[in-house]
Amino acid sequence: MRQIIAMGGGGFSMEPENLLLDQYILSQVKKEVPKVCFVATASGDQSGYIERFYNAFKSLPCEPTHLSLFEPEFENLEEFVLEQDIIYVGGGNTRNLLLLWKEWGLDLVLKKAYEKGVILAGLSAGSICWFEEGLTDPLNAPLYKLDCLGFLKGSNCPHYDGENKRRPAYHQLIAKGEIKEGYGVDDGVALHFKNEGLSCVVSSRVEAKAYFVKEVDGRAIETEIDSVYLGDKK
Repeated sequence: MRQIIAMGGGGFSMEPENLLLDQYILSQVKKEVPKVCFVATASGDQSGYIERFYNAFKSLPCEPTHLSLFEPEFENLEEFVLEQDIIYVGGGNTRNLLLLWKEWGLDLVLKKAYEKGVILAGLSAGSICWFEEGLTDPLNAPLYKLDCLGFLKGSNCPHYDGENKRRPAYHQLIAKGEIKEGYGVDDGVALHFKNEGLSCVVSSRVEAKAYFVKEVDGRAIETEIDSVYLGDKK
């Protein structure tokens, strides 16, 4: 089965005291101790970010490792990736991530891993990258459409509730037909795709939501998608 778990935001880097989404990702592997590899390309392999990953995932039942393109330690990129159970991609600059992946051929390796059944996951840039298109935000500049890997159809807008520019910019681009219809995803929410179809939506926060947004008569119309809260509702 091919699986992608795309988070609007959340996980260890945004909710260090709430690892419900990270635990959900690990639970999709039918092993007691799955291998999970963190890819921090979008942040320039920032050492502090990688350290936070290890601090969080060492407390969970898994075998954590990371993949760096700035200070590579692997001997064979493809072999290293294909031996993982989960590839977990961090946030940062999506354009830089895509350029570096293509330069290294990591985009093709990840496609092979996806077809083999390695779970692809991530937040923000690590969520946008799997879709045909994404809404990205360069520093101090308007948000714009970015062509991505296209493992999943449509577009993706993370941080839908967390950054006030996101929702209106996404609506505007969809209404004008400048970006494909797709998903607006709040922080703390994950879209779980199986074989390219949306299987379920899960959240680490009771109030967090995901929406499908499409153009109707020159307007952007969003429809809330039913979601499952992963925590204790009491």
